[in-house]
Parts: sequence; structure tokens; C-alpha cells
Amino acid sequence: MAFLPSTLPSPHAEPEPGLAGESLCASDLLAWRRTMLALGGRPADFDWLLDLAGGIPWAELQLLRLRPHQPLRLRGDRAGLEALWRRHLQHAEPLQYLVGLCPWRDLELAVAPGVLIPRQETELLVDLACAELAGSCPAPLWADLGTGSGCLAVALAQALPTGSALASDLSGEALLQASVNLHRHGLGGRVQLRQGDWWQALEPWWGQLDLVVANPPYIPSALLADLDPVVRDHEPCLALDGGADGLAAIHSIVAGAGRALAPGGLLLLEHHHDQSAAVLSLLDRAGLDQPSAHADLEGVLRFAAARRPRSAENTPSPEPTGLGR
Repeated sequence: MAFLPSTLPSPHAEPEPGLAGESLCASDLLAWRRTMLALGGRPADFDWLLDLAGGIPWAELQLLRLRPHQPLRLRGDRAGLEALWRRHLQHAEPLQYLVGLCPWRDLELAVAPGVLIPRQETELLVDLACAELAGSCPAPLWADLGTGSGCLAVALAQALPTGSALASDLSGEALLQASVNLHRHGLGGRVQLRQGDWWQALEPWWGQLDLVVANPPYIPSALLADLDPVVRDHEPCLALDGGADGLAAIHSIVAGAGRALAPGGLLLLEHHHDQSAAVLSLLDRAGLDQPSAHADLEGVLRFAAARRPRSAENTPSPEPTGLGR
């Protein structure tokens, strides 16, 4: 277990060859867009590339159809953008890795190979955490287990400015990326980064944590081969593979929560779309209070919450084997 101070400067990625910028008119851009889409891929993905790498937001792109002679300037030139698009089509490389950025909530996060790309549904963990803490804990000690890119750590540090914060990950590569994102958003001194297995990384704070969030690996191993190649072949297996039933990491986190959380402390988990009942059962068997399920934006039960009992007589017995991965 190691402490990693969040002191890395935010690096500036080297621009792709041919991304120096280009001036053209709207009709030329739209004609070129049609040519690129004829190569394959989804229009929404190409428009995302135009936005993040080309500097043409989706709303502006729609207006250009009504103003074919409007001059504009790409952040990168068409040759460079085409090279990125072809790499995406030919090798299923995630556009987020190719551009080095991922929009998430109201944030723009740096991402790179070796770190899970933040998903939209995970945004709700921040809202759930803030709703649960509202008015009850003005200065919480909170932690993000398996922080990855640091997306949850950044968002919670912004939403809970009076709290004290920790973020952990087994991967040193992920912790470096989290540090980049914390500095990118002016939060480098707000969140302590720790390297280690789940609760083991936070051992000095066991029994004091008011809130813990986690988006652990939860995909059953047998399903990994069926994932889209853009995920299966490029995103880190460490952040995806949840073991035979998809619950290996969740089991470890739940088993250690009774000792690591403060009395009344809240655990919030993301899980696979079909694991709600199993996760609620794990929370209940671990002796945690108020286990509850929460839906994502599509109505799928994707999150679970529970608290450590406040009274000593109801506190779960320590389970040392559950404190690591």
C-alpha cells in the first residue's frame, strides 16, 4: 500500500500530426462529413469527434446546414481528424482515447489507455451521494474506491467542498490519470490518492468514513468476450472483469464495509444491470442497514446503497478477508 500525493501537473498532450487548424466554409465541412461517414461508423460518434477534436459542437453543426456559406475554423485540420476516424474504424480504438478527453457530467476529463472511460450512468452516483448526505453531514470524510480516471473523485470534491476526501486504486496508472484530472479542475490538494486493494488502501481511516462510493468491475468473466471490441480490446480488464458471477469485487467491498465505514456511514455501489437482487442480499447478509436499490436514467436498477448500523450492538463483526480484492 502506498500514498500517492496528488501533485502531478496536468500534461498537455502532443497534437496529432495535421491538427494545426483549418479554415473552410460550412458546405465543405458538411460534404466532408458525408464522405467520412461513407467509410463507416455512427454519425453520433463522428459528430463527437468533430466536437472534441475539431471544436464544432453538435448544436453549431446543426445550424451550419442552414448557413452553407458560413466560414468556420476547425481546431484541427481534416487530414488529422480523418486519421483519427480511420483508426477508430479500423482498430475499434475508443475515440475518447484517441482524442484524450471524455465529457462527463459538466466536466471534461482526460482519459488514456489503461483507465476505464467514464460512463454516463455513473454520473448518478454523485447525485445519489449528495442527496443522501444533504443536511446530515456538513463536513464528511468520503472515499472513492477504485477511482480510475478520478471522475467520481473530481465531481464529489466539487459537490462537497467542505468534506475531506480520499481516492484509491490498485492501478498506479489509474492513480496518475486521476491526479491529472484533479489538477485539471483545480482540486489537486483536496483529494488524497492511495494505492492498494479496496479497503486496504484506506486502513488508517477505517471506522471514520461517512461516505464511500465505488464503481467496481462487475461484468461476469464469461461475458467479456461478447463486449463491443471498442471496450473488450482496449479498456483495462482490471476495471471490467468481475469474476465468475460478476460480484467478486462487490463481495469484497460489502464484506469490509462494516469495519471501514463510520457508524451510520453510507456505501453506494454501481453494479451490472441484472445484479440488483444479489447485491441487496449481500448488503443485508453483511449486517448493513437500509439496503436500497436505485435506478439509472433508463429505469434499470443499477445502484445499491446501505449504511453501517449506528448502534454498537448492531455493528457487523469484522471480516478481515473482505478488506482486500
